[in-house]
Amino acid sequence: MTGMKRNKFAIGSVAIFVVAFSLSAYFTFAAVQGEYGLFRRVRVEAQARDLAQQLDALKAEVSGMENKTRRMSDDYLDLDLLDEQARKVLGLARGDEIIIR
Repeated sequence: MTGMKRNKFAIGSVAIFVVAFSLSAYFTFAAVQGEYGLFRRVRVEAQARDLAQQLDALKAEVSGMENKTRRMSDDYLDLDLLDEQARKVLGLARGDEIIIR
């Protein structure tokens, strides 16, 4: 009868080990590759860096547009910029200029 108790004890121990190992393997996998895992975090951080660079580029572009808008306003008129924009829009050039495309 002692042999039967040992078999039950051995089977129970193996079952507990298998369950514990399966749970730890699942949680390890989820921690690394799950929806909130390490790989996802690395991707999100890389995406955040890319978006921050795009934001900086857009801020610089907006700043340039604001500068041109201010220079074309009624309060402060930059004649050189006005001349440049008129030539670009109308496609005009002075007689003494050489156009290179």
